Amino acid sequence: MENLTTIFNQIDSFIWGPPLLILLVGTGFYLTMKLGVLQIFKLPLALKYLFSKEKNEDAQGDVSSFAALCTALAATIGTGNIVGVATAIKAGGPGALFWMWVAAFFGMATKYAEGLLAVKYRVVDENGQMSGGPMYYIERGLGNKFLAKAFAFFGIGVAFFGIGTFAQVNSITNSVQLAFNIPITITAIILTILVTMVTLGGIKSISKVAEKLVPFMAVFYILGSMIILLFNINLVPQTIGLIIKSAFTPTAASGGFLGATVMFAMRNGVARGVFSNESGLGSAPIAAAAAKTHSCVRQGLISMTGTFFDTIIVCTMTGLVLVLTGAWNSNLEGAAMTNFAFQSGLPGIGHWVVTIGLIFFAFTTILGWNYYGERCTVYLFGIKGIKPFKYIYILLVASGAFLKLDLIWTLADIVNGLMAIPNLIGLIGLSGVIISETKSYFNSIESSDKKAA
Repeated sequence: MENLTTIFNQIDSFIWGPPLLILLVGTGFYLTMKLGVLQIFKLPLALKYLFSKEKNEDAQGDVSSFAALCTALAATIGTGNIVGVATAIKAGGPGALFWMWVAAFFGMATKYAEGLLAVKYRVVDENGQMSGGPMYYIERGLGNKFLAKAFAFFGIGVAFFGIGTFAQVNSITNSVQLAFNIPITITAIILTILVTMVTLGGIKSISKVAEKLVPFMAVFYILGSMIILLFNINLVPQTIGLIIKSAFTPTAASGGFLGATVMFAMRNGVARGVFSNESGLGSAPIAAAAAKTHSCVRQGLISMTGTFFDTIIVCTMTGLVLVLTGAWNSNLEGAAMTNFAFQSGLPGIGHWVVTIGLIFFAFTTILGWNYYGERCTVYLFGIKGIKPFKYIYILLVASGAFLKLDLIWTLADIVNGLMAIPNLIGLIGLSGVIISETKSYFNSIESSDKKAA
């Protein structure tokens, strides 16, 4: 097992080396410049769209735009927000959080582009359901079937071996054992039954659960974090100062922290940021394609808020608590480190915030990635592949509790990176379409406003 872990670590380091990090952040930077820093200037409009219905109710789609975003957020707000942030800061120091912010800022432009293209190039499958995402915009927009199939293949890989199953199941079963002393086997059985009940109902069933759970779990976790920060408000400025300073200077070894270079902080921050918000991976547009909407730009804006909520808000809460309480400098890691931080900040109840948050975050991620993997399967094999995919997925959920954590995160990183490459090529190749659609949409809004005036 040690030799296998070493091999996977070498593959992971190669895939997540400077070229992919530059491609990820570079694509976001390029789109940010071309779209006029849309993630800042159009964020208020995006939030307005998120909480308002379109006037035309006859729009094509399977679920509402809000339900589509909740499905995407269900998949993105997961263990990356709790365990992933802890892993990044443990390896790269407090500065890793800063690089998560940088990746998220540019990732918002990437997520906007993904959502826009998903709706523009979506199709209706043989079951009458919407199918969309990178495999469709790469094939129909770029005309490249090889890259489209590569994306779908790696997408199934991420669902099976990456974000979808092992990392989430492992986190749930370990947290429940730690908090409630319930054996891992029992939790794994209950979790498998719940996943089976929801996922067999398809996108409508998944989105209904996501619409109810996602807002609740996010507000619950953010409130717990805010209470800790408010109780220690005097320490917040120096905490932020340490995060920014550590992003540009090596962090010395002290306590349980082994020290880290700037490059190591950057690599861990960007990689864990992408694991958490999935900007550039091409997963969220698969859910965005199911939205009932007439406008690809409108859905792009709504999709963009996903990265804002996931990283700029939720990951920031975790990161600030980890650094402020000094937990990052302990000998603990992963969920245990975040548990310790929240318990230090809120004695007696802090670990409940983490445990309950982690259970809900991870459970909804399993549901969201079931849908993503299913749509990738439909692209490659048609609707006949749906049932075999679901059965394999459920089997992997059942077995995910019994795998070693280090190996899980490494495997997740590898398939994430491989999935991102064809998607990023698609985004760059279709950047002209993205810019053209965006200009056309906002020009029409301006014209309507002038007429109304």
